[in-house]
Amino acid sequence: MLRLVEDLRTVRQKDPAARNVLEILLCYPGLHALWWHRVAHRLWLWRVPVLPRLLSHLGRFFTGIEIHPGATIGRRVFIDHGMGVVIGETAEVGDDCLIYQGVTLGGTSLNPGKRHPTLEPHVVVGSGAKVLGNITLGAYSRVGSGSVVIKSSPPHSTIVGIPGRVIEEKPAEEQRPGHELEHNRMPDPTARAITALHEQVQGLARQLAEVRQRPSEIVLPAGLTRADIEEAFRSIREGADDSRATAHDVDAGGGI
Repeated sequence: MLRLVEDLRTVRQKDPAARNVLEILLCYPGLHALWWHRVAHRLWLWRVPVLPRLLSHLGRFFTGIEIHPGATIGRRVFIDHGMGVVIGETAEVGDDCLIYQGVTLGGTSLNPGKRHPTLEPHVVVGSGAKVLGNITLGAYSRVGSGSVVIKSSPPHSTIVGIPGRVIEEKPAEEQRPGHELEHNRMPDPTARAITALHEQVQGLARQLAEVRQRPSEIVLPAGLTRADIEEAFRSIREGADDSRATAHDVDAGGGI
């Protein structure tokens, strides 16, 4: 009974759409899937043949969520919406994790041993993300929607992209209520890289503009012939001509 109350409270805390207890009991397939799994997992631990897999199959039929009876699921785990979620046999999901629809915690090996991921407590996995292999996602990590994670991550990480790239996050962020729901604040390392390149190009364009306003002085190593020096200056002039158009494009907003 206490576990049921805990489940209901978890849904109320993690889903602002939850209106009342009756609605949660009847209309949340993620909750129903966890209930099916608890029975199947207990039978699995007792080594009852066939029946645990059958219960898992029935749970998938009624909820659209497939949890292997061998998977280990912690307390206060919430599967939101849930359709298409797949959790493999040796997967381990820690307490207070949040999993959205379309997530796969899958294996990458035919080895019958540990081959599925481990989620430490308070991990959030966004919709459509795939976490594959015997890896560990550290506590309080977040996985962006659609990401494919194939490597372990330290605690307090944000993981985005294909394959998933790890970005460290300030632990202080996690103290704010509702932090795990703010998918719109997910960092984008590709956008950061493009922004950095754009700023660098703009800086180089400004430097080239300053150089063109005063005589250029080139210091060449000793031993060069006059022909080598003339060739070097010709290359510099050609580069200056090419950069004039580039600088104009950057200043006009035509950069990266």
